[in-house]
Formats: sequence, C-alpha cells, structure tokens
Amino acid sequence: MAEERKERYINPYTDFGFKKLFGTEMNKDLLISFLNALFHDEQVIKDVKYLNSEKLGEGYGDRKAIFDVYCENEDGEKFIVEMQKVEQRYFKDRSVFYSTFPIREQGQRGSEWDFNLKSVYTVGILNFVFPDDEYDEECYHHEVKLMDTVDKHVLFDKLTFVYLEMPKFNKTEDQLETMFDKWLFVLRNLSRLLERPAALQERIFEKLFKQAEIAKFTPEERQDYEESVKIYRDLKNSIDTAEWKGGLKKSIEIARNFKAMGLSNEQIAKGTGLSLEEIEKL
Repeated sequence: MAEERKERYINPYTDFGFKKLFGTEMNKDLLISFLNALFHDEQVIKDVKYLNSEKLGEGYGDRKAIFDVYCENEDGEKFIVEMQKVEQRYFKDRSVFYSTFPIREQGQRGSEWDFNLKSVYTVGILNFVFPDDEYDEECYHHEVKLMDTVDKHVLFDKLTFVYLEMPKFNKTEDQLETMFDKWLFVLRNLSRLLERPAALQERIFEKLFKQAEIAKFTPEERQDYEESVKIYRDLKNSIDTAEWKGGLKKSIEIARNFKAMGLSNEQIAKGTGLSLEEIEKL
C-alpha cells in the first residue's frame, strides 16, 4: 500500500489554520494584505487592531455572536472575517445578525451623539456555493450593499457584505493576475501544495508559507492543529454521508455526530443550520 502523503502546509479551512494565518498579532500583515486585495485597493488598510471576537447581547438571555476574526482599521472601521465551512440554512440571516453587533456598539450615551457611524464590513469565505443557482457559475465574488431597487444607486455605503464562493474559484497558477486572484488561489489550494508556486513571489506570500509550514510548529501547535484537522474531516465526512441520505434527516444526523464529538451547541448550530432549540432536543 502506498504511504499516505503528509501535508506540508496547514489547511486554512480548519479553525486553527484560519486563525493562525489571519487572527494573530504576529500575522496581521497577512490579514491586511488579504483585505486590501479583497477590496481591490479601494479600501486601503494600513493597520488593524484585533477586537474581542465574542460579542454578547444587551440583555440577559440575548443570543451572542462569536466571530472567527474581528478587527478595526486605523479609521475605526470594523471588519468581521468568517470562514464558513458548510452551508447553513439561514446563513444570510446570520450574516446580517452578526453585522448588528459592531453597529450597535458604536452607540454613545447622552444627547451629544449625532448617529454618525463608522463603516462595517462582513467578509464570508464560503466553502460552498449558494443554493438554487443564485449566481452564475463563473461569479464567485459578491459585494452587497443597501441599494435603491428603483434607480440602483447605493443608498447606504457604510454596511458591506462580501461573499466568496470558493468552490467556484478554479484558476490555475498561470492564470493568476491580481493579488485578489493570488489570495483566493492560496485559500483554495494551500494544503495541497508542496512548495510555494512561482506565481506567488511577493514578500507577503513568502511569510505566509513560512507561517503555514507544519514542520515548524511547536509540539503544542501541532497538537492543536491535528485536533482541528480531525474536527474538520469529521465534519466533512459527516456532511458527505448525510448528503447522500438527504433531507432534514441529514442535519439531524450531522448534529448527533457533532454532539458525540463533544462540539458545543453553538458550534453545531453553525455547522448544521439547526437552531439551538432543535439541537438541545437531540
């Protein structure tokens, strides 16, 4: 039997891999480069400050939000960056709900505040495509704002949702032209690469590949990463099996598997699209 090939670089679709590359102070230049590429240099970010990624509601019993990465730039504009591994039944609703936290926390007490808001950006890196052929097969980058449906002008430009349907991105190395292309190529292919491609010679990618090399991890990092990979693979295998069976039974079976794996109800809800109430009944 042929020996299984070991990955050289981390999988950014794992919780550990994503936060290692984009959620640490040491690697915030990777996040800055990615965000600038995402907005085609229209939103030029010079620096970011990481914020508390767990946001609580205003009252007892209010639902909370846990972001993968939450930060603000030098102008106080807020960025939520999420790696969404699986399709969720109310994914769009969840995106909108999450965006309300950085909006509400800008509210100032007293009569002096004039309601002037800083911009809020929600970025969703999706390891699935929107259902029902909502977008063309070639269209994988979506930027959504509040728009007037009559004359199509942007009514409010301080709230932006960006979604990347990663399974649709199929450019090869020799087709990479922009920094945006290169970042999506890295996200889609990093764990399958054996070395840094010639097309990715920018200094920022030199750093990324060094940070992503599993052999350079500490024993503690390697253990955390392997546990994260196990959860990711179990998630993927559960979904693949359940998709074959189909229907609501799919989500329930996945949720039961996740419970047996020891995942929290919040994690299960994010991975299956079931409500917390439905999960608690299992």
